[in-house]
Amino acid sequence: MTVFLAGMRMTADRLNDHTLEDSVSSGATAATDWSVVSFEGRKVNGITTINAFCNRTGAAIAELVAGSGNITDTAMVTLPVGWRPPSNHEGLWGNGTNDGSVVISSTTGIITVRSTSGSAGIASGSNVRVSASWISENG
Repeated sequence: MTVFLAGMRMTADRLNDHTLEDSVSSGATAATDWSVVSFEGRKVNGITTINAFCNRTGAAIAELVAGSGNITDTAMVTLPVGWRPPSNHEGLWGNGTNDGSVVISSTTGIITVRSTSGSAGIASGSNVRVSASWISENG
């Protein structure tokens, strides 16, 4: 944090000192047929960033129609209270061979996998990483 001394000018750079406001590395809860490998969240200058790393322990999630990218919406993990977006938020997932979109519920904190690229789907045993950032609200 910037300490202002007599005669110092207040500048945008001095106000935005990028100090870590809060962080978390636990509290995410896996949905059925998933396990949480790791979770982290950081809040800096009004921006919240989360990274969830999960493993698919249940059956593979296949495309509903080959080549469509559409899969059955599947809950993956629930974010802890205080680490949820102020409104429903889209994010990305990837596993090294394909990727897709997720939606993060503002009320429940559930991250739901919604689509996949290509025709790979999500194999059983697949490690899936989700990353998302949003503008934080007070608290």
